[in-house]
Amino acid sequence: MTSSGSEIASAPALPPAPVYRTPARGFLTNVRSFYHWMICGCYFFLTCPWLVIKATVVNPRKHDRAQRRFTRHLTHLAGARIEARMAPGFDPTRTSFFIANHVNLFDPFVLYCAVPQFIRGLELESHFKIPAYGWMMKRFGNIPVPAMRNPADLKRMWRLTEAALASGISLVVFPEGQRTLTGRVGPFKNGVFRMALEHGTPIVPVSVMGSFEFNNKLGWGMRPGPVTVFLHDTIETAGLDKEDVVSLRDRVREIVARPIDEYYSTKT
Repeated sequence: MTSSGSEIASAPALPPAPVYRTPARGFLTNVRSFYHWMICGCYFFLTCPWLVIKATVVNPRKHDRAQRRFTRHLTHLAGARIEARMAPGFDPTRTSFFIANHVNLFDPFVLYCAVPQFIRGLELESHFKIPAYGWMMKRFGNIPVPAMRNPADLKRMWRLTEAALASGISLVVFPEGQRTLTGRVGPFKNGVFRMALEHGTPIVPVSVMGSFEFNNKLGWGMRPGPVTVFLHDTIETAGLDKEDVVSLRDRVREIVARPIDEYYSTKT
């Protein structure tokens, strides 16, 4: 496979990963978690209706600043201190697929804070049935990924993806298809890489560290602390074909996983 974009060796150009933090447990952690969930829930359900109503009369792209304020406030109330780090070869002007590891329910909000572009995401269609959150995601233009992969639903997803990219909207994808149970990066599925090659759309690998210790699928506990988002070099896909899907998938996964593996290597 040939490409003019980032190579795996470019990943160390980023600053060193933060030091691993042992997840906290115990009574005080539970009390603190309950407090953060309560204030986040109140803020979310008080703010969402206003954003949904505004989106019915104003193109969501025209009030991106309000949406960013919302995600910054929400993650701050949850206790996440977000830092974005960008590789020298990251091109913020290119419409791209942002390929990230999936850790917890806050991932979309963390990435909205960190990515300096107008972005939307590919998201399980079942999420659109969640009160408030689902209404907002549907109105804002997230693309539903069907649970049952029948041809009609897949064609609809493909059509919506093509329309979003054509209008200059970058898309966030979690190719693991599920939240990690270990903090490490799981296997990637092929779908988004097929779409990237079909449309000739660049890919930006994204590594998120600290989120697993902040909150994870294994429990409801929340530990405030730093969450670091690495935006790696933009990878070109123009000129590649379907035979390159697997090698591109594995290459991107290795780029995403490398800083996370380094992060966990500091565990004592």
